[in-house]
Amino acid sequence: MFYLTATEMLELLRTRQVSAVELLRAHLGRIEEVNPRVNAVVTLVAERALREAEEADRDLARGRWRGPLHGLPVAHKDLADTAGIRTTYGSPIFADHVPDADSLIVRRMREAGAITVGKTNTPEFGTGSHTVNEIFGATRNPYDLSRSAGGSSGGAAAALASGMVPLADGSDMGGSLRNPASFCNVVGLRPTPGRVPSPSPTAAWFTLGVPGPMARTVEDLALLMSVVAGFDAASPLAVAGSGAVFTEPLELDLTGLRVAWSPDLGGLPVDVETAKVTAQAPAVLAGLGARVERVELDLSDAEDAFRTYRAWHYALSYGDLPQDRLGPNVRWNVERGRAVTGADLARAERLRSGLYRRMTAFFDAYDFLIAPVSQVPPFPVDAPYVSEINGEALPDYLAWMRSAYWISVLHAPAASVPCGFTAGGLPVGVQIVGRPFADLEVLRLAHAFERATGHGARRPTFR
Repeated sequence: MFYLTATEMLELLRTRQVSAVELLRAHLGRIEEVNPRVNAVVTLVAERALREAEEADRDLARGRWRGPLHGLPVAHKDLADTAGIRTTYGSPIFADHVPDADSLIVRRMREAGAITVGKTNTPEFGTGSHTVNEIFGATRNPYDLSRSAGGSSGGAAAALASGMVPLADGSDMGGSLRNPASFCNVVGLRPTPGRVPSPSPTAAWFTLGVPGPMARTVEDLALLMSVVAGFDAASPLAVAGSGAVFTEPLELDLTGLRVAWSPDLGGLPVDVETAKVTAQAPAVLAGLGARVERVELDLSDAEDAFRTYRAWHYALSYGDLPQDRLGPNVRWNVERGRAVTGADLARAERLRSGLYRRMTAFFDAYDFLIAPVSQVPPFPVDAPYVSEINGEALPDYLAWMRSAYWISVLHAPAASVPCGFTAGGLPVGVQIVGRPFADLEVLRLAHAFERATGHGARRPTFR
């Protein structure tokens, strides 16, 4: 039962073929079975979830359907505040922190009828695309327990791939919804900034970090987007309208669609096996009727812009915390943020503005851009990060994520969808990027690719 799609589970609930309690118990049993090996769910609230499932069943008996996620078990990333449930942000500083209120994305999921089963693992404050922290340790990849699940939404991706939950939320600054989806053979969407609002008391206009959905299928991803997207006045960047647009059909006729293919986003090093798998994507889309053209891109201005804005954000958000209690990656970012000058921010703004203008012209010529999500397949879980690709040494722990974080600078929606497996059985995703605000169109192309390939149906064996 736990590997049914969320949509299928909801139909069983709606038709009373299964109860919310039965569905929850199936997932709790799965968590008990596989989580000790994977370490994806780090805080479990089984008793609370059972009470809520019982109430959901009583509502169903009375003919009351709470919303699109009625009775569905979900998990929330440990960066998202959950009222009455421990939320550590992956940091020892907040190891016993229990928020008083839900974050917006959590509140919307719960108001839609979802039942929270627990929190998923994340690196400290979501720093980096490898999910490990001092409190809970590392999350392992269900397809190969010796490998990383990616990050920073690695706990969410591993939980989905393992059948622990059918839906999960996450967040993405430099690839944190896309990278773990690629590593764990699930789907993740980095929405256009503001599509899923993220109210903040300190960085309300910051656009690099966004919350978003993760699931095992694109149809389920759209379902969750229909719940979490929509205007909220607490965020000055919130996109007008409701999430109802994501209930529209996902079927797409690709005939004549203009798709740009970039195997390396302008010269980035890409692991040989990753390149081999992602190179299959253009033929898939061409076979569906799209006009696919290999392009040469220059997104290098995104490097300075991303690193400058990211550093500034870290100093703003975490600079007042006791630095001696932070992990090395967070401290490193804070130190660089404190060194950012007004001239640095001005340069970053010019670079990003110019890049946005050039990409606007690019999307006049093409409907979508496809590229690798990650430059490497899942790497050893005991490694702190990827230090070289194809023999090319990388300068720091961020550099291997450029294929994801360069896209973050574009203010565009981007999805990771399963593309295939390496010879050793490790998942590899392809990244589908659309013009700003074309989130639904991105999901439609991802849905077409998913149905044509079937890679997402391959389940882990926990080897």
